[in-house]
Amino acid sequence: MKVTAEKNEKVAKMIFASIYPLYLNRLVKNGRTKEELNQVIAWLTGFDEDKIQELIEEKVTFETFFQRAEIHPNAHLIKGVVCGYRIEEIEDEFELYRQCRRMEKLIDELARGRKMEKILREEKK
Repeated sequence: MKVTAEKNEKVAKMIFASIYPLYLNRLVKNGRTKEELNQVIAWLTGFDEDKIQELIEEKVTFETFFQRAEIHPNAHLIKGVVCGYRIEEIEDEFELYRQCRRMEKLIDELARGRKMEKILREEKK
């Protein structure tokens, strides 16, 4: 599927605080924890638990969330399909959308029981 400017804009305007509980509920149902969710988000964005909570309370949009993030240098290693979109094929002009899908892919892997050391990608040496 192709990302459109409208789709990108819709995701950009979504409030992170409204989606975070959905991520958390999905993970808890699958035997994972809030700490693990925050660890995955921290790896991708550089936000610690306090900063994540602050962003939730501030009710930032995904656009602001990712503007403030320091994306992990290995984020490009997150590949695969999320919601019908192949992450590595999302055009550069839709970087925000790509970052959202990367985060969802990490959360997906966590929910499916993948080991944390596999989720938090490292370059192969």
